Amino acid sequence: MQRSNAGTLTEAEVGQRVLLKAWLHRRRNLGGVMFLDLRDRSGLVQVVVHPENQPEAHAVLDPARPEWVIEVEGEVVRREAANVNPQMPTGAVEVAADRAEVLATSQTPPFVLDSYGEASEELRLRYRYLDLRRPELAHNFLLRDRVVTATRRFFAEHGFLDMETPVLTKSTPEGARDYLVPSREYPGQFYALPQSPQLFKQLLMVSGFERYYQIARCFRDEDLRADRQPEFTQVDVEMSFTDEEEIANLIEGLFAIIFPLAGIEIETPFPRLDYAEAMARYGSDRPDLRFGLEIVELTEILGESGFRGFSSAVAEGGVVRAFAVSGAANASRKMVDGWAEIARRAGAQGVLTLRRRDGELQFQVKTALSGDELTAAAEALELEDGGLALLAAGPREIVAKALGALRLELARHYSLIPEGRNAFVWVREFPFVEWDEAGNRWTALHHPFTSPDPRDLELLDSEPGRVRSRAYDVVMNGVELGGGSIRIHSADLQRQAFEILGIDEQEAESRFGFLLEALKYGAPPHGGIALGLDRIIMLMAGADSIRDVILFPKTASAACLMTEAPSPVDDAQLAELGLERKRKSEEK
Repeated sequence: MQRSNAGTLTEAEVGQRVLLKAWLHRRRNLGGVMFLDLRDRSGLVQVVVHPENQPEAHAVLDPARPEWVIEVEGEVVRREAANVNPQMPTGAVEVAADRAEVLATSQTPPFVLDSYGEASEELRLRYRYLDLRRPELAHNFLLRDRVVTATRRFFAEHGFLDMETPVLTKSTPEGARDYLVPSREYPGQFYALPQSPQLFKQLLMVSGFERYYQIARCFRDEDLRADRQPEFTQVDVEMSFTDEEEIANLIEGLFAIIFPLAGIEIETPFPRLDYAEAMARYGSDRPDLRFGLEIVELTEILGESGFRGFSSAVAEGGVVRAFAVSGAANASRKMVDGWAEIARRAGAQGVLTLRRRDGELQFQVKTALSGDELTAAAEALELEDGGLALLAAGPREIVAKALGALRLELARHYSLIPEGRNAFVWVREFPFVEWDEAGNRWTALHHPFTSPDPRDLELLDSEPGRVRSRAYDVVMNGVELGGGSIRIHSADLQRQAFEILGIDEQEAESRFGFLLEALKYGAPPHGGIALGLDRIIMLMAGADSIRDVILFPKTASAACLMTEAPSPVDDAQLAELGLERKRKSEEK
């Protein structure tokens, strides 16, 4: 008999004989009658075994305990109306077993698999192969498989070629640190694991393949967070003869197919925001548009007021900005102090409050602003009675960062994010470079291969900080899902970009000479994007951490608790690679 999937049995199969091979999820014994929930990757189904009607099956299954692997054969029957379980897809039926066999026994697991909260994450990662049996976690990977399959189908239908780029490659560090692999054949020299296939996919455009994609493994030796891992997967895309809008339309088409797989319907096209507008209105280059609290410009209204905190900031080239929250006028001093600390952590001096209570406007610093100034500010903010506004003054970037952080904090505190709402947006025209105070040089905001905006080329040498780039990010609910750009396809312009970034000609040749050489041989205009597959699945599945959508993830300290990696290797292996351990005296 062909095996059936436990989680797919319905009333349509009533009266049919089925064969199940699955894990025992839980068991109950009521007056000698056994009720067993069997679990395979498709889900759960209840099996009932009566000692009088099926004595042999009952005897076989009587010693069975959770996580034993068993085989059961029997008839699908309807449950009595009082016993129907609407919480289970198979809750209207059960299998009356008349034959059973134990395929494998199991020790008592180190944690209960049907109770998520009782085991620490460290314990679950140590026994990850058991953790993956939990239906809640297994669901994430069934979803991931459907998303990857749909993604491959989508790109194939749009004329893209699935192509693999090298994993052992040249170290060209830019941003995060590389993972290095020593070479046995070339002692003292190293490969690097790719942080992304960026350079190779550009070379594929030079090669004339025109449309490339890859479900690519990438590696970055960087500090970890809930949404980062040292090895991760991205959907990597590159196109020749394209522009920003074509790439945006392509990715929106992909999202319109994959997000409904998790019950998330989306509307296209997504809004488009320039970087400067996103920072001014939302204080973030990955704005969460599920709620309001837009930041309002008050520089003209309050910049010349008698309050020195505002006037001096504006005199030094800064801004005064604020946002209003309905119904928050009664916020306590303790709450406001906490919000001020958030602003200070973002670099601001703090925040000030403006309240409207019973029609009266109350500024935190009494008598600092005139009545006309208070009225004008309240009108600009559309501050309602019972509302509260938070104001900040200082350098443009710092004020944006501070109010952006506060905007998210107050949205969470006052439960302003509607349940089930999702909001996508494209952020475009990022700055070409940003100034690194510590390094005393310009650095690329995205990467050094991003094309500057043709409208700003005349500023490239004289005022690079004012140059916009042709970079873009796609954002969902305040989380960046992917980023890309139109690339530089001229060797001369690429050299100029390297020079602005402090990469001299010798270093450019050493690190990127192969790319510069390739760009001399008829490189087409091209651009692309890389989507964080793990992050996308995390949001689709509603998972709390990216570790919940990666099969065998690392901890926050980049360790695998299950395999105990990284681990030492013996001296013979090191000697083959031309390496030796440092003695303790040498380490000092």
